[in-house]
Amino acid sequence: MANNENPILNKETVLGFLEEAEAWQLQSSQFPSKVGGKPAWLSQTNLPSLPDSACDKCQLPTAFLLQVYAPITEQDRSFHRTVFVFCCKTPDCFSQNDSRCLKVYRSQLPRGNDFYPFDPPTDEAPIGTEPDPCVLGSGVKLCRLCGCPGQKACSRCHAVYYCSKEHQTIDWRHSHKKECVGQALSSAVPSPFLFPEFELVTEPEELPVEEDPETVKGVQRDVDPSTLVDSLESELEDMAMHETQDTKVFQKFKQRIQTEPHQVLRYCRGGSPLWLSSEHVPSENDVPHCLCGSRRVFEFQVMPQLLNHLKVDSPEASIDWGTLAVYTCETSCDLGNKYSPEFIWKQDLTKEKQAESN
Repeated sequence: MANNENPILNKETVLGFLEEAEAWQLQSSQFPSKVGGKPAWLSQTNLPSLPDSACDKCQLPTAFLLQVYAPITEQDRSFHRTVFVFCCKTPDCFSQNDSRCLKVYRSQLPRGNDFYPFDPPTDEAPIGTEPDPCVLGSGVKLCRLCGCPGQKACSRCHAVYYCSKEHQTIDWRHSHKKECVGQALSSAVPSPFLFPEFELVTEPEELPVEEDPETVKGVQRDVDPSTLVDSLESELEDMAMHETQDTKVFQKFKQRIQTEPHQVLRYCRGGSPLWLSSEHVPSENDVPHCLCGSRRVFEFQVMPQLLNHLKVDSPEASIDWGTLAVYTCETSCDLGNKYSPEFIWKQDLTKEKQAESN
């Protein structure tokens, strides 16, 4: 999505879908929204790094999941603004309704900044040498495996960097052992740690057209309206007697997404998430205030459909979630070139609802 011509700026709910894209379209200079691959960092300095970006349960590095380019036109400081989501890749860390395996960061820049031209990027592929994917324009070196800040150099070739010993070990076994001495290094070898990469495109949600008021269940308007009301109320009361509150919430979720079953994200800054369950819904006190003191508001949610594209299925265990709700600073406070941690809430289906949906 190019610069500030972005449908997610509207107050209405917009839906996110996955599309294939060329590599250059997902680089930082294009201000992409995307899933998987390495993060396309916005600010080129002060990137989140270990140990802060590690999973709070197993302490291993988290993997980049997705980023949403979401500028706020009313604020000069947020002319460019991206929210990044990371998740652990250890299945055991994804316990029921536990968000400690997830991390969220916000980065924003004014239009005039140290990293990007004042004018928006073109829609054509750049001409010339592709930038080194392991070194930012600011000079910050990135982990060859995951694209996060690399603090450890390979002790043999000193040509590649890693964020951790764990990632150095994975890459050594995967490919670097063969490349390290006397052979050209290749950044084209797919990383075994990354999720598949897609562009995240959005479009406004179109709600189903309501029933024609002239006809309700085939009954014409010349029928006494009070009779219809009484009939509908009686029917709703009967339904309510056979449904728990949790079932109602789950049915609402399924009905709302059935017109666009491939949606992987729902964005509505300042709105409300679409919950799968009436259980484990955060209260206002459950969402901590931003470090600046401002309250956090809902911005977007990651849908369970995304899991179908991440290649995480396993006969034993895999990462999983019902929905992930991201909350960010209401004022989108001034960060300078820093990345601010934000808040994420993981809600899972109850075992009963999991059985129903399978």
